[in-house]
Amino acid sequence: MEHGVGPHWAFALQQSWLGSLVRDSLWIYPAANLVHLLGLVMLIGPIVALDLRLLGLGRHNITVPAASRFLTPFAIAGILLMLPSGTLLFAADAASLAGSRLMQVKIALVALALTNAVLFRLLWSRQLAGWDAAPPVMGQVQAAISVGLWLSVGYCGRMIAYL
Repeated sequence: MEHGVGPHWAFALQQSWLGSLVRDSLWIYPAANLVHLLGLVMLIGPIVALDLRLLGLGRHNITVPAASRFLTPFAIAGILLMLPSGTLLFAADAASLAGSRLMQVKIALVALALTNAVLFRLLWSRQLAGWDAAPPVMGQVQAAISVGLWLSVGYCGRMIAYL
């Protein structure tokens, strides 16, 4: 641990040209923060909407396959925005963030939520067409878990700034 805050690699990243650039720039950190927030909205909004549809909400208005086809690209775009912007934000304050229990919980929740999403696609994607007639209970359980995980990720991410 460096300075009792975080691991050596995190301190080195924070002191690197990238960490310094983001931290010292008038506009890079705020822009990365805005892009990260946009990515969060684009990720969590569609995922929660799809999960709620999988749980039965809006059953008479839109089919599960149609909801999945429409919403999934937005969620993927959200992840693609969050990864580079999150890296920039992390680099600016890597030592304390790497040592933050809340940040560690957030990263673990992201890993669990992404694993759940991949498993969901592997297990249920071929059955989405029949979902409206007979939704599998375990698939609905995964959708409910997904809502909880992604909302927890968003909560942890926002709380890092305050704790």
